[in-house]
Amino acid sequence: MTITGQDITVLCGLTTLLYISWYLYRLWTFVFGTPLRNLPGPPVSSWVHGNQPDIGAVDNTMLPDIWFSWYGKNFVDRGFYMRPRLWTLDTRAIQHVLTHPDDFPKPEQDNKQLEMFLGKGEAILRCYNRFCCNPCTPGGILTAYGDEHKYLRRLLNPAFGPAQIRGMTNIFIEKSAQLRDIWQNQVKRGSAKLDVNEYLSRMTLDVIGLAGFGRDFNALDPEGKPNEFLDAFHRLFTIVPSASSRLPFAKLFRDRNAETSSYAAQVFQDIGAKLVAERRAAILETSSWKDAQNIERKDLQSRDVLTLLLKANMAQDIPDDQRLSDQEVINQIPTFLTAGHETTSSSSTWALYLLSCYPATQKKLREELFSVDTESPTMDELLSLSYLDGVVRETLRLHSAVGMMTREAARDTIIPLREPFEDINGRIQHEIRIAKGDEVVVPILSVHRSKAIWGDDALDFKPERWQQPPEAATAIPGVWGHLLAFTGGPRACIGYRFALVELKAILFVLVRAFAFELAVPAEEVVAKTHPTHRPSLKSEPQRGAQMPLIVTPYEGT
Repeated sequence: MTITGQDITVLCGLTTLLYISWYLYRLWTFVFGTPLRNLPGPPVSSWVHGNQPDIGAVDNTMLPDIWFSWYGKNFVDRGFYMRPRLWTLDTRAIQHVLTHPDDFPKPEQDNKQLEMFLGKGEAILRCYNRFCCNPCTPGGILTAYGDEHKYLRRLLNPAFGPAQIRGMTNIFIEKSAQLRDIWQNQVKRGSAKLDVNEYLSRMTLDVIGLAGFGRDFNALDPEGKPNEFLDAFHRLFTIVPSASSRLPFAKLFRDRNAETSSYAAQVFQDIGAKLVAERRAAILETSSWKDAQNIERKDLQSRDVLTLLLKANMAQDIPDDQRLSDQEVINQIPTFLTAGHETTSSSSTWALYLLSCYPATQKKLREELFSVDTESPTMDELLSLSYLDGVVRETLRLHSAVGMMTREAARDTIIPLREPFEDINGRIQHEIRIAKGDEVVVPILSVHRSKAIWGDDALDFKPERWQQPPEAATAIPGVWGHLLAFTGGPRACIGYRFALVELKAILFVLVRAFAFELAVPAEEVVAKTHPTHRPSLKSEPQRGAQMPLIVTPYEGT
């Protein structure tokens, strides 16, 4: 029997039709068969986009707060293609999700997007494609799971301990002082309207360059060349999640989002390779490393994270199976560049905004900062300033760098609750059943703004509240400060100490030197939360992140 081209065409058509029918059947049963269907929730505005457009249409991510007031602490909305999403303010439920990361990993689509520009490593992809059980090249720590994540965490933890951050504090102060000097030049004749977000973004990039990799990117240099990393980084913020990217064959087509991610990934990999080569060469040039046969980990001293990692790899008392290859080290660099730069940049911007909105708080903070008799405080001196600590905590409460996190159930399971609730059938539920593939949203900002936890003044910027935090806040399962700003559980932010001391150093230097006022009405400033909680102006959304403030030299009284 002869098979003609027409037969092949018909066969391919039938196969495609069967696959689409099977996929739609799976989708239908998944969407409408979920055990979450018994929970209350908002009506769906789109079968393709779910409730996503509703959330994006309300400024400052306030819609979930409204939904919680309507439907209670546990409700369900719909994501792309009607995927069920559980939202919960129950602190025990949140703790359960955060402390079981293998049961509740990032959604596959989100992790793939992170891998596109943060790296998973070509070798690990080859291993997975060949059904290898043990990954041979770990990627970035944000995209790793299971034993791979534990392995990377164990290797990287020492680089972010208190002793290391103590040694980096002078970098934070020096770069903050460089920014101060630039602003002083801008305001020689009095006040000036400055986009503080742009300057702080450049400053924090220089900080992570020096503290993380021993290299000054000179992003603050007004005469410097255009910064390749900043360009790639800003392009990433033009990526908008789309329904089409979640279709079965989406990876076969390259849209604008894919092109942008690929460009950023290549830039990050190139920068990472250069940084590793530079630091390795610098290590080998030192006389103490020309004969390194007897070096042990206890002998290693270094200020930047990258040098510490490379030196640790060269230590003789490290087992071979615990060493990172150059590619493995490179795969960590995009994570530290993006996380270490963007989070502190946005947090310090929001801090100056809030201090501009609350002049009395700004004055009180300045008085405390001037009680320190030095322009170059140590880490311990910064940490001893109680009102500065309250300002930082309130900033991170109201404007966490990440407004919410989404996790996906890896199996059918049960989420325990601190408080029972009534479902749509009138039954009292003491736990929530969830099916494999259902998503769980950890609403960080909603937790931080909950009046049930923080009181009726939850939306007010009030550093004094941290002198005696509300009892309900102690149940929030964060790694630091009764907040979820750095999340919690085994995947909590590894660099939270770095971020806190850097933020305090920035405020110490700048608030002592300048007075800050709003350059636009407060209601003109809104927060956009993709992918991080960044400020922009209602009247100029096309310009992206910005924060114009009136900056005036502080002359004292």
